[in-house]
Amino acid sequence: MPTDAAQKGLWKLMLKLPALRGQLQLLSARNTSLLSLCDAFHDASSTLDSLRKDPTVENAIIREYETLCSEIESEVIEICLQGHTELR
Repeated sequence: MPTDAAQKGLWKLMLKLPALRGQLQLLSARNTSLLSLCDAFHDASSTLDSLRKDPTVENAIIREYETLCSEIESEVIEICLQGHTELR
């Protein structure tokens, strides 16, 4: 059972990666690594949203969180690609 943060992260990833929505739904039910990444994505993307709204935050910090979110997305895509080949 996913945590609230993992579920919210999954929803955000499904919006961000529409081509993988079905795959994300299937894999999230049985892949704990994916759920952990969803949780991490929720935390990182929520923090990024907050940082972008704060005019006193340095751009370097925002770029760090953008990079972190992008890296998490890449890992999620890799899991989906691996899961796709396993389903065949």
